[in-house]
Amino acid sequence: MGASKTKIDFTTGNLFVKYLLFILPIVLTNLLQVTYNVADMMVVSLSPEKNAVGAIGTTSSFVHMVLNLCFGISVGADVVLARCIGAKDEDGAQKTVHTSVLVAIIFGGIAMALGLIISRPVLSVMGNQGDLLDLATRYTTIYFAGLPFIALTNFLSAVFRAKGNAKLPLIVLSLSGIINVGLNFFFVLVVGLSVEGVALGTVMSNAVSAVVLFIFLCRQTDETKLHFKRLKIHAKTCGQILWIGLPAGLQSALFSLSNMIIQSSVVQVNNTTLKEMFGGSFSPEVYQPVVNGNAAAANLETFVYTSMNAVYQGTVSVTSQNVGAKKYERLKRIIRCALLLTFIVFAVMGSVVFFFRKPLLSMYGIVGGEKGSLEELAMQTALTRMMYICVPYAFCGWMEDWSGMLRGMGKSVTSTVLSIFGAIIFRIVWIFTVFRAFPTLESIFISYPISWILTGVAAHFAVQYYIRKLKRKWESEGEKQKNLGEVSQEKIKEE
Repeated sequence: MGASKTKIDFTTGNLFVKYLLFILPIVLTNLLQVTYNVADMMVVSLSPEKNAVGAIGTTSSFVHMVLNLCFGISVGADVVLARCIGAKDEDGAQKTVHTSVLVAIIFGGIAMALGLIISRPVLSVMGNQGDLLDLATRYTTIYFAGLPFIALTNFLSAVFRAKGNAKLPLIVLSLSGIINVGLNFFFVLVVGLSVEGVALGTVMSNAVSAVVLFIFLCRQTDETKLHFKRLKIHAKTCGQILWIGLPAGLQSALFSLSNMIIQSSVVQVNNTTLKEMFGGSFSPEVYQPVVNGNAAAANLETFVYTSMNAVYQGTVSVTSQNVGAKKYERLKRIIRCALLLTFIVFAVMGSVVFFFRKPLLSMYGIVGGEKGSLEELAMQTALTRMMYICVPYAFCGWMEDWSGMLRGMGKSVTSTVLSIFGAIIFRIVWIFTVFRAFPTLESIFISYPISWILTGVAAHFAVQYYIRKLKRKWESEGEKQKNLGEVSQEKIKEE
């Protein structure tokens, strides 16, 4: 596969057009990855387990907390490799590729062990009980067993994105997505499994993705070619990857932790509502309307979120290449393109999900019912969540654009600190104060857009500050070079 056909140089030419062409495959790739979980929930709704959808939904924040510990580090690999490519540093690119593969396997293994050990205790603390707890535990146990494959797929995709090739991950994820859906139907409808069947389908399809991407990386003809015998962790390169990636992983994990607290609050509202409806004498195996409705709406929102997140991923790569090439004058243009593209993606995907919300929710078994019924309560829960979160989702995308630019500029710690205070700590404090005073779904969901706005504004000012700082540093270095050149000329004349 020729290098010229698989790399995009973001340091020259029409930035918006290149940006758009680059993120389109990422959007599709992200949507395919979301399809894994969506297919899980849609297919599992066909099983006899009435709380299967809700069980998988209650695991999402916890699963992402563990996943993001290793996924965030792939951002470090993306940034470091993109900088090497922008600076034409072939040796650095080679070291980054080979180090990244081993880091992916190691952290995937660590995340797997962590997930397997803490699954049931954490899910229990989140408020799951009875049937919900058993189903959720069975799902996460199998899912976490496949984490090394999932982590490797994510890292290898980051390598291809760093060089401007977002098409190959799209093709590979398309293949594995088809395999995933097919396996889901097979395990649930033919074998008769429930949550464990869809978990097996996800793990096996990710294993296919990892193997195929690994083979393609070995067949590259440029500085990103993987040589099996050269696999080695280069200490300096690993340090650079972790310096940028660990804060990103920590930030994402803490985001998920705050979402876990929010999820436990949703379970609390669910249990309180059922006690009021049944007079305190309801079985844990009864249909859980608030949990199931919330899970279905949250799953639909991921289509919008991951589409916008493609712009964030693109911003990291595009910014990194330009910083590596010292094209600081292009940074403001990059963020303007990112904000515009995010709004376009949000307008398209958000409109589809919101206007077709009821037919889409029916695919998760949320179809409504008579007034006062559990089925109607599930529908109202889903619609309430979508109104408070899906409608203002553009603010989330813009927040991530600013964060992506900070990471591309090497300011990953700054991005993490801002997110921890602006979103994570804010949400936790909100749950223990506002929600305690007003224990309703509305008071839970409104915390999301407020936190996005707070964090986005703070990140905006941070980006402007660092752009000015980079430009001053570059101008100062240029002035020094100019003065050195003049001194050299004077010496030549004297001689």
